[in-house]
Amino acid sequence: MAIIEVSNLKKSFGDLDVLKQITFDVNKNDVVAVIGPSGSGKSTMLRSLVYLEEINAGSITISDDQLVKDGIYTKPQEIKRITSKMGMVFQHFNLFPHLTVKENLELPPKLVKKEPTEVIQKRSTELLKKIGLSDRAHFYPANLSGGQKQRVAIARALMMNPEILLFDEPTSALDPELTGEVLQVMKALAEEQMTMIVVTHEMGFAKEVANRVIFMDNGEIIETGNPTEVFTNPKNERTKAFLNRSLK
Repeated sequence: MAIIEVSNLKKSFGDLDVLKQITFDVNKNDVVAVIGPSGSGKSTMLRSLVYLEEINAGSITISDDQLVKDGIYTKPQEIKRITSKMGMVFQHFNLFPHLTVKENLELPPKLVKKEPTEVIQKRSTELLKKIGLSDRAHFYPANLSGGQKQRVAIARALMMNPEILLFDEPTSALDPELTGEVLQVMKALAEEQMTMIVVTHEMGFAKEVANRVIFMDNGEIIETGNPTEVFTNPKNERTKAFLNRSLK
């Protein structure tokens, strides 16, 4: 059953068409890897799902709730409710530098969900254990490695109990030796059947963890399929050319 339905999405910045007729579905428990060259519209597409980018035309439905239909958005309070079903993990962590790790985790549910303090604290303790950073609870972001910051960012997204997690190139700002620890957390989430869309340059992750791959180029979805189909038998010449460059 589709938990995300995207139809004929279009987005332009002035005369530049960034997204052209983007159409795809994501089923519950899917892990979808979105690959493609830089500037192909992958991040813009992802950001449009959580209303960080406004689209010009097309429709987006999240868990049977219509965020936008034929380019017309629903009411502001409904937008907030619908987008709160998704958690977003950014390339550059976006942690609050003046808050400790624990405070970074606990602030969003405190402000948005108004949950009891003991419930929030229990969840933050559990999530820090899950990502292997219990001993960093009272550290500030400046005292963490890039990999640790990104793991905290993932935990912070999970604090809101999202149905879906969106990752925008979560390892591209990390040194290669720190990438593995972040991918390990993401792999564990996939094994727990978290629905995920991951914009990534990590082809190994896309091959091993995703159950579906979307290849984008020049604002279009060029090819989609399971990892075996896309990586070993790509149908489109643009997909072949990209994979030949990326897998060397």
